[in-house]
Amino acid sequence: MLDRVDDALGWVLDVVASVDPILRMVIAGVAMLLELSVVIGLIVPGDTIVIVAAMGVTSVWEGVLLAAAAALGSLAGETIGFGIGRWLGPHIRTSWVGRRIGEKNWDRAERYVGRRGGLAIFLARFLPVLRQIVPLTVGMSPYSFRRFVLWAAPSCVLWAALYVGIAATAAGSYRELAGEAQGAVFVLVGGLVLLVLVVLVIEKLISRFEKRHLGD
Repeated sequence: MLDRVDDALGWVLDVVASVDPILRMVIAGVAMLLELSVVIGLIVPGDTIVIVAAMGVTSVWEGVLLAAAAALGSLAGETIGFGIGRWLGPHIRTSWVGRRIGEKNWDRAERYVGRRGGLAIFLARFLPVLRQIVPLTVGMSPYSFRRFVLWAAPSCVLWAALYVGIAATAAGSYRELAGEAQGAVFVLVGGLVLLVLVVLVIEKLISRFEKRHLGD
């Protein structure tokens, strides 16, 4: 049974790695752009695509470039979200997309940005739902675009480095051990579980320490 799982995972990694690295970077970047600009991430998380793309990384530089593409896509998506908020203003809240998000989430994002300013922009990248809404909310506020980018950029870089770094390391370790050590599959699965746990811990810590400002 373990051998079958090992073969299946090896096949998946080979398929991902066979895709042109540039194409993988473009797909990851575009996925993040769409997630953060038109709220597609509320339905299909772009970070899943980044993780899959990272599993095809075969060198350090390829990983660095993929992380850069994911970070740039994220920043571009947040920038577009900011622009939509600035252009449409409060009307976005009454649109079809706005109603799907829910008034409670809009109020939460508005309250958080009002209380924490730039720090809300930085931390929201690691909070579900808020990471799609905060750029729109900031765009509706008097907050300047320059200050928005200064807080959003390092958050996007940190996020991309975390996801690509752990997923690519787990996949790379699996490739090195596959065929030589029993249970190499657990290295890959363990790495992905670690990524999920790290993300959940970060989310819980932010939610805990920012509870008063989030209004939870």
